Amino acid sequence: MSGSITFTQDMLAVILVLGLTIYLFVSEVVRVDVAALLIMVLVGATGIVPAAHVFDGFASNAVISIIAVMIMGAGLDRTGIMTLLAGYILRVGGNTEGRIIPILSGTVGIISSFMQNIGAAALFLPVVSRISARTGIALSRLLMPMGFCAILGGTMTMVGSSPLILLNDLILNANEALPDGVAPMRTFHLFAVTPIGIVMITAGIAYFILLGSRLLPEMDDATADTSTTAQYFEDLYGLKGDIFEATVPANSPLVGRSIGDAEGIPDAPFVLGMRVGRDIALEPPIDALIPAGTTFALMGSSEQVRRFARATGLSVARNMEAFVELLNPSRAGVSEVVIPPASSVAGRTIRDVAMRKRYGAHVLAINRQEEIIRHDLTDTELQVGDTLVLHSFWDDLHRLVQDRSFVCVTNYPYEVTRPHRVYHALVFFLLAIGLTLFTDLRLSLALLTGAVGMILSGVITIDEAYRSVGWQSVFLLAGLLPLGLAVETTGTAAWIAQETLRLLGDVPHWALQAALAVLATGFTLLMSNVGATVLLVPLAINIALGVGGNPAVFALTVALAASNSFLIPTHQVNALIMGPGGYRVVDFMRAGGIMTILFLVILIPMVNLIF
Repeated sequence: MSGSITFTQDMLAVILVLGLTIYLFVSEVVRVDVAALLIMVLVGATGIVPAAHVFDGFASNAVISIIAVMIMGAGLDRTGIMTLLAGYILRVGGNTEGRIIPILSGTVGIISSFMQNIGAAALFLPVVSRISARTGIALSRLLMPMGFCAILGGTMTMVGSSPLILLNDLILNANEALPDGVAPMRTFHLFAVTPIGIVMITAGIAYFILLGSRLLPEMDDATADTSTTAQYFEDLYGLKGDIFEATVPANSPLVGRSIGDAEGIPDAPFVLGMRVGRDIALEPPIDALIPAGTTFALMGSSEQVRRFARATGLSVARNMEAFVELLNPSRAGVSEVVIPPASSVAGRTIRDVAMRKRYGAHVLAINRQEEIIRHDLTDTELQVGDTLVLHSFWDDLHRLVQDRSFVCVTNYPYEVTRPHRVYHALVFFLLAIGLTLFTDLRLSLALLTGAVGMILSGVITIDEAYRSVGWQSVFLLAGLLPLGLAVETTGTAAWIAQETLRLLGDVPHWALQAALAVLATGFTLLMSNVGATVLLVPLAINIALGVGGNPAVFALTVALAASNSFLIPTHQVNALIMGPGGYRVVDFMRAGGIMTILFLVILIPMVNLIF
């Protein structure tokens, strides 16, 4: 910056709008996306930003890129590839925190580098619950490492988080206002920040392995099923959701007998699945014969399963392997259906209806006028008003309730899956990445090519694509971009940078970067990471120009620091895991406080080492 910048009325107006923005975000008088739209209208109506450019945010590279990333993430999820990955973690993770945390957290971190971190965390939430139930490790000791690494994964690619997606647009905007003689800043390519992200995730995993035992809380009921639906079935019907795998040896009395015979043994657990060789069936027919070497998925209490295993000579496995993917809570579970008047199954037995063979549903109990029937179910005659408790795939349950003979009274996480489209999804995902890396196409166009390809190839429908977009994030980003433009074009950022440098005096470049990173961290905790990026990147660029530093690197420092959101549960991922993990704010402050400092300690040296 050459010469002294004079404070103007336009700068005053921008600073007042900035103050209003921060107040709206911190006070939450209105939702953050509504606040962003209000600010967009305000800067346009007052003439701070020319009316012709007020709505440019909706067509910006950053907004279109975020929409495309969300659609591609949903497309990959629709193919079931994420569920297969989750199943792999359950198979190789073992029973110890030292093995489970690195595999689980590292996988989530990698996935969140290409999709929204809240989506990656939500995808693995039921997986972590199942791991907790099967291993006895408290849920509170697994969720926080998973959630923190989902946030850290956003630092691995330039599409991993909204601030990084937005950064290149802010750099291009800033280039237009650079002083004469200053070379334009270059934008960052897709994997420019990957070395930093790898170190961040590695440090996060090491942090929890080394200090997790001291910092992570262990709730007394954390290993219990946190689902209120599961608790309801246990309280009303005495059905425990624990599932075990057991193998039938050659000398077992069950060899050559049927599934119905096995379940007819007094106090036998439910046989939910059966694997013979490579053939796996969920809810096998009651007349299916049991050969030696069969692997069962048994549902019941641990004591009940152990008694059954002793009586029949079964060998119970320590971990689920064969059925870990099929019985993932996102694919199968327990539900209730009611027999309505005029139902075609009324007056017929469960055996006659062939619930398993025809509908793929296993009847666990019947609720009839406050009487719970749990024994001799196959020969029980169904009556109007009966409530059947079923275990099934959610896909099978969805098909069952299309038959007007049943009315489902349980909310279930049914989503259409298209495993036959997995190769289409991967091809278009890799195509988008390839176009980003090896062509001159804008990031938004390259990513949108992959998203449109998934839609046209049937990986995801256009209606599903619309539903997959987090429109709150879109409107938040589009609404704040005009404010960022105003901060830059009115000279407000340059004036704040001038006064900041005057206040700080002669300090090293890294100290200024550290100050900006701390400021970005604070703004992110109080408002959105997008808002913090929009407000601080122009300031960072002007400070760099004032001290002769690299403005792009200073801007990158701010965008990366906007992911440093561990101290309090204001980030979406932290809010998601707080309830299931039974965490309190003090738990985040204890574990997140050190993580926040560790993030900053790694960030500044790594940014300067790489760039």
